[in-house]
Amino acid sequence: MLAVSKKTLRTIAAIVWLSGGIILLLKSASLLAQATALRPGAIWPWLAVAAGFLIGAVKARFLFSGFCRKNLDRIAALTDPQFWQAFRPGFYVFMTAMVLLASALAKLAIGNYSGLLAMVILDISIAIALLGSIRVFSQHP
Repeated sequence: MLAVSKKTLRTIAAIVWLSGGIILLLKSASLLAQATALRPGAIWPWLAVAAGFLIGAVKARFLFSGFCRKNLDRIAALTDPQFWQAFRPGFYVFMTAMVLLASALAKLAIGNYSGLLAMVILDISIAIALLGSIRVFSQHP
């Protein structure tokens, strides 16, 4: 197979985590632009951004940081690390399902003001949770 070091697996996991956060921020910016175009001058899009940041900060602190720690502990316990083991196999299935679901929801939200705002909140909250918990990768022993 593709044997790698534990440090490489940690790096791969951190890159996946960081990439997900950046991609979701970019996607939420696009959705935010669509929502503000539908109702220029409305305060609701900015309240959605604030809600996304707040929810994301809570998720980062109480949920995603724990996920990172558990994954890093699992990587540290591997005896023969392989390239694909940066995350558990179930994570890859879950991530694929979430990307497909988020894509479908975003398409459904096009032209729907409330739907766009909901997607902005969802995407920003997950992006902030991912980016807010990235510090665990550098702090973990």
